[in-house]
Amino acid sequence: MKIYKFDRSLRNIVAILHDAFMAFLSFILALYIRLGGDEQILESLPHLTTNLLFFTLVCISVFIYTRLYRGSWRYASMHDLIAIMKSVTLSMLIFAVFMFLFNRLDGFPRSVLFINWMLLLILLGGSRFLYRASKENNFNWKSSLNQTNKIPVLLIGAGDAAEQFIRDSQRDPFSAYEIVGLADENSTQKGSTIHGVRIYGNSNIIPTIVKKLARKGYKPQKLIVSDENLSGENMSALLNIADNLGIPLARLPKLSELKQGIDEKTAIRPIAVEDLLGRSQHVLDRKAMRELIEGKHVLITGAGGTIGGELSRQIASYNPSRLQIVELNEFNMYQIERELRGRFPNLSFTCVLGDVRDEVHINNIFEKYKPELVFHAAAVKHVPIAEYNIEETILTNVFGSRNIAEACLKYNAKTMVMISTDKAVNPTNVMGASKRLAENFCQALGKYEQEDKHSEKATKFITVRFGNVLGSTGSVVPLFTEQLAKGGPITVTDPEMTRYFMTVREAVELVLQASVLGHDMKDKQEYIFVLDMGQPVKILDLALQMIKLAGLKPYSDIDIVFTGLRAGEKLYEELFHTSENIVKTTHKGIFLASPRETDLKTLKKSFSSLYEACKLRTPNAALELLKKLVPEFKAKT
Repeated sequence: MKIYKFDRSLRNIVAILHDAFMAFLSFILALYIRLGGDEQILESLPHLTTNLLFFTLVCISVFIYTRLYRGSWRYASMHDLIAIMKSVTLSMLIFAVFMFLFNRLDGFPRSVLFINWMLLLILLGGSRFLYRASKENNFNWKSSLNQTNKIPVLLIGAGDAAEQFIRDSQRDPFSAYEIVGLADENSTQKGSTIHGVRIYGNSNIIPTIVKKLARKGYKPQKLIVSDENLSGENMSALLNIADNLGIPLARLPKLSELKQGIDEKTAIRPIAVEDLLGRSQHVLDRKAMRELIEGKHVLITGAGGTIGGELSRQIASYNPSRLQIVELNEFNMYQIERELRGRFPNLSFTCVLGDVRDEVHINNIFEKYKPELVFHAAAVKHVPIAEYNIEETILTNVFGSRNIAEACLKYNAKTMVMISTDKAVNPTNVMGASKRLAENFCQALGKYEQEDKHSEKATKFITVRFGNVLGSTGSVVPLFTEQLAKGGPITVTDPEMTRYFMTVREAVELVLQASVLGHDMKDKQEYIFVLDMGQPVKILDLALQMIKLAGLKPYSDIDIVFTGLRAGEKLYEELFHTSENIVKTTHKGIFLASPRETDLKTLKKSFSSLYEACKLRTPNAALELLKKLVPEFKAKT
């Protein structure tokens, strides 16, 4: 550490001496340009030596004061040039003021000050950019011609990310890539260059671009997408083009994916399934999300699952005063606990092994920890498993949710957020119907408490409904990945089956954003927030794309087998019921589904019979009662 500080101060001293010399030189050159080379004229100027030394001293003092030496010359940029301009301008103003006060600039040409200003800008800025150019090997023509060991790359997108990647590759002598061309959708850029790399046209003519580069001896061996805004449709088209050309397709990371700023070297990664979705990034009010969570006592159920785990990570990053994670599965609990302790060493949190169906235990947890915000993600979510375990599914999804909701009221939690699913809309399976009944209960409880004049501290009940999460436990993507690893076949239930998909990170971000909206609403606490899932995706198309991403040929290298719909499955999912009025919110990625009236007292009476049927393990009786409580439930067997 001491060596680093010494080295840094030594470089600063060298930089200061350099700038002092440049200030001295600019003053002399300005006088020479204005007055010519006649030594008698120069010597006739009053106090020439004093003015020269004073100007140099003023410049160095201002440069140090304005922290001009905090920037690295190796990465000199427009920002540094602006800083130099400000410092030089301030120096000239101070010098001019003192000269005017000292001798009213008698005998000193005023135009010298302007000439000196321009010269000093050129000398300071030019030296820094020349240093950067030398470090980036821009003058090493021999190395630029010797690229035999580098991988020729065609970049798709000619924006800032492409510029940075080209710059990094050219600066680093050990870079694995040589950028041989660019493709960009903006037709006006065709023929122009970025750091000497030509833009040949848009992505539709990539095969032609590849042939043209091949004739020059620079056939691309990799296609890299650098356009962050490329749609899922365009990404799928690129995947087909790359597949036909036999060239691997990859992409640069998005700025939002970089965990700690921008790395000096820009990495690339393979195209992932989520890239093919092409979902636009929603603008999030992270300040409001932090205000909702920071300093609060938060409890998360199902914290070891896909959604619960991501909720735990994101909420932990907003600095809650304390975090309680409740999880039934011991291994899942161990994994999320280890991750949180590693990533957030200063976080105060407690891990509680608990079953949301255990009303006594849940009440004990709430009584002990008194959470202010509760996120309820615990659920039985796998449709086929739920179909064969009707009682267990209802006990968890319905009565577990009831236990959490009533504990929130009893122990004065400010907000409860329940995670729901698109399968709750016109459900055809026990999982969807049980989640719909849980939605009904939270809606009815929220409305009842809101209207109860004796309830001064009513909990806000927020339900967030969304579709499938890519990569979640037991979902189709991990299944396809496993089947690919075994050499196939990939099993698809039906060629027409579609599903909504989003990444787990985006889903949880929007859950938190919806929580902010619901928390701020005064008269709509019983509404259901529905996330914008974009366009539904055909499962068959997803299977085909995953095979291509693995570098294999569908139906040739990997077969696809259609197995038919399983019990409780339907061809497509819906996000809204026909009787639910869709209301826009202030956030583009979130909608409101207006409530369907449900009487809490009537619902509670019906719950008694349903609970008894589940406890007695009579699945047929439980199923019939569930159908009565959720009239739109049309079971498929």
